[in-house]
This record gives sequence, structure tokens and C-alpha cells, in this order.
Amino acid sequence: MHNDPELSGKYLGTISQDFVKVADTLKEASYQIRTAGFDFPIFPICKEEQPIGQVLMGPAINGTSWFYYASFVDEFLQRGLIDTDKADDFKAAYKDPDEFCCLFVIDKAFTNFVFIPFPED
Repeated sequence: MHNDPELSGKYLGTISQDFVKVADTLKEASYQIRTAGFDFPIFPICKEEQPIGQVLMGPAINGTSWFYYASFVDEFLQRGLIDTDKADDFKAAYKDPDEFCCLFVIDKAFTNFVFIPFPED
């Protein structure tokens, strides 16, 4: 798996198109995760089902190209997706969850965290 830090136009286009459809749901899920006492919500997205987090919605439900899952930083640490010695760096780079959505994009050619701003109300 190649991990390229640059988000290509291919991903940016499909993620942006989907994000418009799911932004309100993800924003509410982020709020609920934080209200339940879990910091740093992360939303894994992928084109095929995967085991990280709890499934929120998929293409059949909302007409998107991606499956959306809900998780948080502790699961990523437990699974070794974020090295424990890099946890503080991740938390320092994490953007305000009221303004940005933290997506963990999983695809054959690209796997990385992406922060996308929620649309203005």
C-alpha cells in the first residue's frame, strides 16, 4: 500500500461530491462521539467494507461512492494505525472538530488522513 500525502484530483473530486451529501450526518456523529466522552473523532471512508469503526452509511443508503464509518483516535492507537509515539503529533495536528471533519481515506493507491471543512450553515 502506497501512502501518498498529496490528495490527487481523482480523490478530491469524489470525496467532495460525497461530502456535500453526508456532511450534516458526519457533523452530528462527530458531536455525538465527543458528547459520549471520546475525543478526536475519525471517519474512515472506503469503496469497500472494512473493519475500522462502526458503519454509518454506504453507497446503497445515500447514493455516495464511499462507505462511511465512525471511529476515534483510541481505536486507531489500539489497531496500530497511529503509532503510540506519534499520538501527540496527531492530536496537535487535529483540526477543530466543530469546523473540520477528519476522514481516513482508504483506497488501493491512497491511504491517509484528510481534514475537510464542514459547509457553512
